[in-house]
Amino acid sequence: MQALPSWLVGRVAARGRSLVAEALAGQGVKMLHHAVLAAVSELGPIAQADLGRKLAIDPKDLVGVLNDLQADGLTLREPDPRDRRKNAVTVTPAGRDLLERCATVAEAANAELLAPLTPAEARRLIALLTRLHEA
Repeated sequence: MQALPSWLVGRVAARGRSLVAEALAGQGVKMLHHAVLAAVSELGPIAQADLGRKLAIDPKDLVGVLNDLQADGLTLREPDPRDRRKNAVTVTPAGRDLLERCATVAEAANAELLAPLTPAEARRLIALLTRLHEA
């Protein structure tokens, strides 16, 4: 079983998630909160409902995450100027600063994950994983 590609990829993915989650926790951020904050940064201002659909997060769970992010001063929810019935979510300057710090520690966590490989092997692995993901 331990020679099966699906098992190996799953174990490596679990280790990678663990390393990144630990690095983000050092910044005071949970993985889901980081994912939402990063998506808002990339897509925002975005309607809350659209954000939930993009991330495939249950609306009730998303509200809780957005409440946490807003309470920490990382996002704002304001009426969407295109449709006042909806809330548009944006990242605050503090949220952008946190994302920059998170990017740095996540990069270090990924470097730790790939440390047993040479730089050429790491690039090849990423290329192969990308091909599998896009297939």
